[in-house]
Amino acid sequence: MGGACAVAALAPRPGSGGPRAQLAQGAESGVRRSSLEEMEKRPESGECLLAGIPGKPVKSNSDDNSGNAGSAKERAVSSPHRDLGNAQLNPSREEPRKKLCGYLNKLGVKGPIKAWKSRWFFYDENKCHLLYCRTAQDVNPLGSIDLSSAGFDCKVEADEGVFEIRTPSRVFILKAVSREAMMYWLQQLQMKRWAFCNTQTGLPVDSVTVAALPANESLLNETMHTEGEGFLPPVKTPTDVVGLKAASLPAPQLSAALQNISLKHPWTELQNTIYNCTRQLPGNGRSISGVEGFPEHPGIPEEEQEVEGEAECPARKQAREDTRAGPRSHWPRKAKWLTSGFPAFTEGLARERSSPDNVAVLQQQVLALTEEIKSQKELVKLLHKALEAAQQEKRASSMYLTAAEDRDRLELVRHKVRQIVELSNRVEALESDRRELEQSLALRDSRVEELQKHVQLLMDKNHAKQQVILKLTEQIALNLSEPVQEADAVAADTLYKQQEEIEHLKDDLDAYRTQNQFLNSEIHQVTKLWRSIAEKEKFLLMKCARLQARSCQVESKYLTMLRRLQEASPDLASGEAELVKSLIQEALQWDAKEEAAEALQLNPVREYDDYGFMTIPKYEAEDWKLLAKIQALEIKSNNLLSHTAVEKPLGERWASMAELSPSAELKGLIRCGIPVEHRQRVWKWIVTQRLSHHHAAHHYESLLRQCERTEHPASRQIELDLPRTLTNNRHFTSPTSQLVPKLRRVLLAFSWQNPAIGYCQGLNRLAAIALLVLEEEESAFWCLVHIVENLMPADYYSDTLIASQVDQRVFKDFLSEKLPRLTAHFEQHRIDVSLITFNWFLVAFVDSLVSDILLRVWDAFLYEGTKVIFRYALAIFKYNEEEILRIHDSLEVYQYLRFFTHMIGDGRKLMSIAFNDMNPFPMKVLRNRRATHREELEAELSELERIKVQYVKEQAEQVAWHLDGAVSEEEEEM
Repeated sequence: MGGACAVAALAPRPGSGGPRAQLAQGAESGVRRSSLEEMEKRPESGECLLAGIPGKPVKSNSDDNSGNAGSAKERAVSSPHRDLGNAQLNPSREEPRKKLCGYLNKLGVKGPIKAWKSRWFFYDENKCHLLYCRTAQDVNPLGSIDLSSAGFDCKVEADEGVFEIRTPSRVFILKAVSREAMMYWLQQLQMKRWAFCNTQTGLPVDSVTVAALPANESLLNETMHTEGEGFLPPVKTPTDVVGLKAASLPAPQLSAALQNISLKHPWTELQNTIYNCTRQLPGNGRSISGVEGFPEHPGIPEEEQEVEGEAECPARKQAREDTRAGPRSHWPRKAKWLTSGFPAFTEGLARERSSPDNVAVLQQQVLALTEEIKSQKELVKLLHKALEAAQQEKRASSMYLTAAEDRDRLELVRHKVRQIVELSNRVEALESDRRELEQSLALRDSRVEELQKHVQLLMDKNHAKQQVILKLTEQIALNLSEPVQEADAVAADTLYKQQEEIEHLKDDLDAYRTQNQFLNSEIHQVTKLWRSIAEKEKFLLMKCARLQARSCQVESKYLTMLRRLQEASPDLASGEAELVKSLIQEALQWDAKEEAAEALQLNPVREYDDYGFMTIPKYEAEDWKLLAKIQALEIKSNNLLSHTAVEKPLGERWASMAELSPSAELKGLIRCGIPVEHRQRVWKWIVTQRLSHHHAAHHYESLLRQCERTEHPASRQIELDLPRTLTNNRHFTSPTSQLVPKLRRVLLAFSWQNPAIGYCQGLNRLAAIALLVLEEEESAFWCLVHIVENLMPADYYSDTLIASQVDQRVFKDFLSEKLPRLTAHFEQHRIDVSLITFNWFLVAFVDSLVSDILLRVWDAFLYEGTKVIFRYALAIFKYNEEEILRIHDSLEVYQYLRFFTHMIGDGRKLMSIAFNDMNPFPMKVLRNRRATHREELEAELSELERIKVQYVKEQAEQVAWHLDGAVSEEEEEM
């Protein structure tokens, strides 16, 4: 599998000169990558050349200042981020920081094969990435792990030293040499992630948001950082396996030679291998081990080398230096780099030479290099095979190109075709052999499985016999032994087992305690990060909602100003009138959908709401189109302002009410409006509670059967009213809608339920609203029964509509009391408000208010009764009182009253006026005034009936007298 991957990665490409040329190009690409940029850089003293291990910048002479300009520039660019990222971890520049690096085993997965591979890991503070490569001397890393959004975990049941790094896209499983090294890595990675997250630039917020945030953000970060220190105590640094000293040790070797090679990155492996081989040749003044030619840096302590050596990863810099002057001139520079690049290595190796363990270290290095040579030989074999295949292809292509005639070329092509056919036949034959072998293997497997079952059965029998023999033997031994010895042996054995079990439990307890401390620290830190991000997001969303609401208000005022200019257009000049007209046309042609795609929509106004009502009405007149536009902007502004401040708290209070029971709290919540997700449940509870004595099982089905047997006289009028029901709702505009047949059956069933009323125009809209919310036919039917028979007074929907006329007189009394200025204005211009309000009371504001406010009115109406209709009718006039008082023409007043209810967009304000400004509103006063006006109206109706009867009698007498006169004239003529 690995060989196939290597051959596929090294396959020749067109125009590349064959595999040999590609091999040379791949070998040189690792060392010539930035040669053009480094032609002017000739530092006399190099820097450390370990991937991920920063070297120590060496002071240069004044003549070399220009040569170090490039590296100085890179350090200047990267230093601000580095200083910013370590501001909290290193408040003082005098405290040295140790580089987080070392060897870890990484679990690699290649298909079904999983194997541990040794990798050198080092941390990049600028990007918060953990990079890894095969050895510390490699030039190019094999990959990286993003720690900024990663989580860490260690499991007790896993092997010793195994831990996980979970990123949003992948889970990395790593293994340290010991449990202490694992805890050190986990703690250091947590600290690096915390430092990086705290140094990210925050988003700006406005003054309101800043006032809500803590007064001192740095103090908050410091407090959050110190809170998590109590979970996991600091782990001591294992200097033998972590840090710069670990780089001087040989890389851990695995059992297989090719097991540690990354087949996913063949070109990176090839570049690193060629670079290491060229670096270890005898001509560069060092041995094959690569460490004997390193002199020490006198006068520089090792700790300063670790602190100051973090300026730059010097592997790529050395690769550029090696290729600046060609294949020969780079050896002196390389020797100079070897004498100044690894101060930490030279001091450690000098001590190792003076110690008695020098021979053992050199032997380990010889073994490591021997294994490295073996792996390189196997890689060369794979490259040879790829090269042979490419050469065969090249020879065939050369023969084809050098053929003199087309006939020879055709013959070559035919030869190739025959070879392909032969190979295809051979593949088919091998495939058939494979299938036969698989069948024979399956038969053998079944036979082996049978034999294994038989052997297992025999072993079970044998085991049972052995158990019986052992039990009998033990019994005999127990019978022969003395009772005291038996008790002592049993007690000693039991005590030993208990001690072992206690030791195991103590080890498990320590492991679980350590795991618990680390996980608590991880959860605490991640929770703090999440809370800080959530708070910032919350404040930004609130700010965005306020800005969008303010924008809608400004645009609404702009459109209102255009409308007033349009009304005053007869008094304007022709040019100004044309300008106003063009501005209105531009405002009406604005595409809301394109604007919604460009801006963040926190609570967008949709074309239809949750119940299918059009949120923005469509009018044909230009003036009404402008009004619809203003209405849509006001609705959007009110929704944005009330969503966070009002809707969310109310939703939480409704969610906390599991069971419904009559109370003052429930009454207040219903007046504020029931959320969409709870409205159906609350309406069903209200109707069921008020009609519990009327609810009969299968009563609705019996009424439907009666409708099928006999046609009701009102069925024709019902059919005429169905297409005119809720024309602004998409569920009733189409004859094929599923709710239209349901509405028909509900109205027909009610006509048989209440024969005294039968059907009245207006009942169709009441039943339609009930169907939209309750969805079930029977529930909508009982809701209609509850409205007509319980909430509304008797004879409200009779032929004479006497109760409806009484309510109009009662409403005029309340209007004169609550709004005397408006009543005087209506009397001055002879405005009869009953022409407008009669339909409000008859259908409970259906088709008069926007759907959101209408359903809030219905919530309170179903729970409290018709008093709610009086409250909201008065609130509507109070809401628009100033606008009405500014109109001094009776015709304009009537025109304004026709549509002014549709312009109400602030449902919260209307609700506050209805239930706060209209107080007191006792039900006793309403009943008394209804009784008084009903007596007066009945007296008037009886007087009208008497006058009507007298008029009919007089007309009959006149007709009889005319007939008598005509007969007498005929007799005289005869």
